[in-house]
Amino acid sequence: TVRVNAQPTEWFADDVREGLSDALVAVVVPKVESLAGLDAVDAALSAAGFDDLGVIAGLETALGVADSRQLLAHPRVVAGYFGAEDFIADMGGVRTASNDEVATARSMVAIAGRLAGVPVLDQVVTDFGDLDRFRAECASARALGYSGKLCIHPGQVAVANDGFVPSAAEVARARALLDAYEEASARGVAAIDFEGQMVDEPLAAQARRVIALAD
Repeated sequence: TVRVNAQPTEWFADDVREGLSDALVAVVVPKVESLAGLDAVDAALSAAGFDDLGVIAGLETALGVADSRQLLAHPRVVAGYFGAEDFIADMGGVRTASNDEVATARSMVAIAGRLAGVPVLDQVVTDFGDLDRFRAECASARALGYSGKLCIHPGQVAVANDGFVPSAAEVARARALLDAYEEASARGVAAIDFEGQMVDEPLAAQARRVIALAD
């Protein structure tokens, strides 16, 4: 992918005309805020000969997050990301390591991605030397339903990959859970006790997703 400047800026048109190539799978468009803006991106890409190039939409302002459901459903959008730093700057808030101040927005983007049927990527960790924080944020992002995490340094890439690929232990447990659940379902039992945990269809669906991710 290539990241261009935001659509309303004076540099966007030149970026599209001169900065893209047929080798790309998508273009990253930051600070997406309106359907009209996405329509303008769509028109610019088509005019430059990139009719099939997808857009990864950056949701990193109050308006972008508030309207994230309809923005991610735009036909040109193939994925999205939540930008915490710009979001808090736009809000006039204070960025903290706790992420408490972005908890609602972060969840909203994850939900919007699920409803639009496109994957979403989690916020950056600007302190790229703090891999423990990055690892913890990968875990919380995956728990929210994010499909990956933005990296700003090569040292973060391997940690991100590990964070979003289920471990061998997770996969083994998911397979065992599904085996037990499906055997019980065949007998007409809707819920089972698996290792002291109540398991019904929602938890079985989570196990299927773990296996699908591993595969």
